[in-house]
Amino acid sequence: MAVRTTELVIIGAGPAGICAALEAASHGVKTTLVDRGEELGGQLIKQTHKFFGWHKKSAGTRGVLIAKKLAEEVLNNENITLLNSTEALGYYDDGTLLVETPRGIDRVLGDRLIVATGASERMLLFPGNDLPGVYGAGAVQTLMNVHGVRPGDSVLMIGSGNIGLIVSYQLLQAGVRVAAVVEAMPTIGGYAVHASKIRRLGVPIMTRHTIKEAYGKEQVEGAVIWELDENWNGIPGTEKDLEVDVVCLAIGLTPLAELLWQCGAEMAYIPELGGFVPLYDETMETTRKGVFVAGDVAGIEEASTAMAAGRMAGLSAARSLGKVSDLDYSRLRNEIAGELEGLRSGPASAKILSGIAKMRAMLQSVKEAAAVSEAEPANQPANQPADQPANRPAKQAASEPAEAGDLPKAGARDSEAQGNNGSKSEEAVGA
Repeated sequence: MAVRTTELVIIGAGPAGICAALEAASHGVKTTLVDRGEELGGQLIKQTHKFFGWHKKSAGTRGVLIAKKLAEEVLNNENITLLNSTEALGYYDDGTLLVETPRGIDRVLGDRLIVATGASERMLLFPGNDLPGVYGAGAVQTLMNVHGVRPGDSVLMIGSGNIGLIVSYQLLQAGVRVAAVVEAMPTIGGYAVHASKIRRLGVPIMTRHTIKEAYGKEQVEGAVIWELDENWNGIPGTEKDLEVDVVCLAIGLTPLAELLWQCGAEMAYIPELGGFVPLYDETMETTRKGVFVAGDVAGIEEASTAMAAGRMAGLSAARSLGKVSDLDYSRLRNEIAGELEGLRSGPASAKILSGIAKMRAMLQSVKEAAAVSEAEPANQPANQPADQPANRPAKQAASEPAEAGDLPKAGARDSEAQGNNGSKSEEAVGA
């Protein structure tokens, strides 16, 4: 088993992970970038559409071109070592990251860790959802935009967020018929510009509708959709049978955070951020000291925001290693914070900001509880064990969650989630 040593390990070479690596490396940090894919860029390598946003932040540029530019910067940076086609298996108390490379199992010892593993696609339960021909939108993008393979001849798209609308348009560009886009909500979730493009091409967008079932002998041969009432129940008699050979699910993403569970970071379920996310502060550091996060693993947002958050994590990791002066850190941190504020200034970001505020309130509660626990041993009775709070049964004290900054034993959360992987490979994001 080979052992590699480095100052900073970053898991995930998507937009957040790459930007974190470039920022840290610019301050002289020896950085090892780990990703399970062969190509760098994560979600960007499948995005053939043009970015929205600021002209200074790649607006008007296609995601695949942004990925190519970032990859070149990584490969030409002498402070960055790339481990691609490499799976992250687990992170342990002594700072060991266990990885599986094409050559076998290796250990990577780093002083700091940034987790930028992205997100995975949400699935939907319905009869026939296990038939060949039922895909997530990211898988469809990977087939078409990376490998040049059409998934089928006729598609039912579930979900009218930006992902569903953008992938529908890309399917039409590839010569695939889109029978319909169905949306359970009463309004379309994505930008009007994306919805208008596919409507002009004759694709119906049906709100208050969802899939009832997919059917077929050995693969999808058709799907039944129906209308929903105000209680989200299907309305009998409203069924429509569509002749399709693909059902594409574009119903959102959830943070890919198993590695953070395993390494002992405090987690919380925050729907506004996409599910279970780590508690982290303004520097992107989690409650596991020395472990930072960036990108969709910290909350589902656009790729432009993930890139800025990656820079913040890289800067913070470099500062914690003593590589950045106070003056430079203050200047750069304010610059990146201003960029993040601008990217989150639109009405669509209200939910994200609400989720971040909720997460920070939970983090504050954890810190306050930790401070109280640290003060308690001085007041313990002589026969009271120092690690057991007074006036509480040992069984209760033992069952309580770890305090902020505590280092759990290796594998302490393995029963909840064992190990993790590199950056996103099967998800789609419409930036």
